[in-house]
Amino acid sequence: MDDLTPAEREALHELQLGVEHVYRAYGRLLGFHHSLGRGVDHLDAAERLLRETGHEEFANALRDEHLPAGAVGDKWSYELVEAFRHGLLADVSEFETGVRDSLAGGEEHVTERRQQREWRERAGWGEDTE
Repeated sequence: MDDLTPAEREALHELQLGVEHVYRAYGRLLGFHHSLGRGVDHLDAAERLLRETGHEEFANALRDEHLPAGAVGDKWSYELVEAFRHGLLADVSEFETGVRDSLAGGEEHVTERRQQREWRERAGWGEDTE
């Protein structure tokens, strides 16, 4: 958007980068959830094998203490994923969309679009190459 001031463009850029990093954190949280799930699957297999080999006390400890335990406090990792997705991720995404709608008519990546246009003009590319 050409009617934005440089400071407004910078603010929108920083806001979008912030939201993108929150999405990256969400991806890492999903990775944590998947890795933890795989680890718990192995613990579940160990419980069965310990029981089969006559180590009931160890198998019972896995079954009763470790397998039902939460990843953080009593929360399982899927609960953390859901809370993050429906909380901070949704909130900052919605906020960024509202600010962008208000300042830039909903246009995304205003800084990058301007840079793209300037570099293409400098290189002599026509307008139909976007």
